[in-house]
Amino acid sequence: MTLQNFIATLEGPEPPASLPPLLQALWHDANDDWEKAHDIAQSREGTPDYDRLHAYLHRKEGDQWNAGYWYRRAGASVFSGTLEAEWQVLAKQFLPTTY
Repeated sequence: MTLQNFIATLEGPEPPASLPPLLQALWHDANDDWEKAHDIAQSREGTPDYDRLHAYLHRKEGDQWNAGYWYRRAGASVFSGTLEAEWQVLAKQFLPTTY
């Protein structure tokens, strides 16, 4: 799956069931369901990719202190670009090499 294929799924009423959980979270976030995305991020706390997603979600929420905590837990630098750019970076990072 390419980034463009993934973005095309955002028009559907639900994320494709075959999407990995991290992409499902980004799908929900892009469709204004922050809570569902956050639930997925919390489901595997301590896993770097999930912690990284968690950081992004709190940054988007406007909770910079909490976002900083999750960036540190993920071993990542605080993202300095736009939220849209960070979403795309995460989507590319979470896309499986084979789908």
